[in-house]
Amino acid sequence: MTTKISTRLLIMSDTHGEEMKHKCVADADVAIHCGDLTEESKLHEFKTALQTLQSVRAPLKLVIAGNHDFTLDIPAFKRKLSAIDPPLEDALVKREYGNFGEARALLESEEAKAAGIHLLDEGTHTFQLANGSTLTVFASPYTCSLSADGGFQYRPDEEHEWPLQPGTDIAITHSPPLGVLDRTGDGKRAGSPSLFAAVASARPQVHCFGHIHESWGAKKIHWREEAAAADSSPPTHFTSIDNDRSLLIESLARMTVKPTDTVETKSEKETRVAAYTANGHCSAASGHEIQAGAQTLFVNAAIEGSEEGMQQFPWLVDIKLPRTVVSSDSDKGRPSKKRKRAGERLGSARIDAEELDWLYKAIKP
Repeated sequence: MTTKISTRLLIMSDTHGEEMKHKCVADADVAIHCGDLTEESKLHEFKTALQTLQSVRAPLKLVIAGNHDFTLDIPAFKRKLSAIDPPLEDALVKREYGNFGEARALLESEEAKAAGIHLLDEGTHTFQLANGSTLTVFASPYTCSLSADGGFQYRPDEEHEWPLQPGTDIAITHSPPLGVLDRTGDGKRAGSPSLFAAVASARPQVHCFGHIHESWGAKKIHWREEAAAADSSPPTHFTSIDNDRSLLIESLARMTVKPTDTVETKSEKETRVAAYTANGHCSAASGHEIQAGAQTLFVNAAIEGSEEGMQQFPWLVDIKLPRTVVSSDSDKGRPSKKRKRAGERLGSARIDAEELDWLYKAIKP
């Protein structure tokens, strides 16, 4: 009997309250959303996100928050409201953002459960899948920010612990790791060094994230064995990655037509993009098998593009998971009872006080 089962993932992030323009035509076993379901954390945006997730062709959908989804982080939501002077009228807040906990309740409603949607808090979660395999994921919505005025955010001088354990199949974070698919528009790296160190130590098959829209893409990293043996300092992207054996599968830079491109290069790029558009996704599946323990596929799945109305492609990924014995059909796709969470620490996201103040002035009689 085969001990591993091929499992297909559909990965997206940073949809920001918009409907998906690229509809994946393939079925998946698991869909993953890596945060920033909304732009302003408003109820109508969460409803759009729920509809988007319901339309995805996968029996299990795993979702985390991002810094824009600040109403899912109640302490951050309260801090934003308390910072506004004069305070907003309760009726306005409830109409636009709902009561405290209402956005979460929407994503944990019976309607969401019926669609296979699971909103994950930070920690390790285990699922028995409908294809007969067992999936273990680590999830975290946290990102680093100088102002830390978003949802689930911390400041650089605080850092963050990432309790990512060996044996985890997929790491789902909103933040990118430092050094991999994390360059901003000005070329600076914006990823977390401690997150990279945690991923390098645990070596999941896949690490998927978003947050830095300009670095959409996928890269299969081959780990250096000598780095695993050294324990004198935390792993970094300089010391841990075997670049000669690693592979950039796709990136915005590789598929964007440039004025200096030859006719052949321009045609090849346009052909690739046309195929992604027809299929509704970019693929890191066929021909990109991941060697568990030796390689990790990093996927920046940010959907929202840098230009108004532009959207990038979700990713289709294949991994091998251990076969499991399911006690009954009713258990398939449900979290294991061994599910662990890393506590209730909630951070902070993005609507600023000026915007709420504008809202207040706009409706104030």
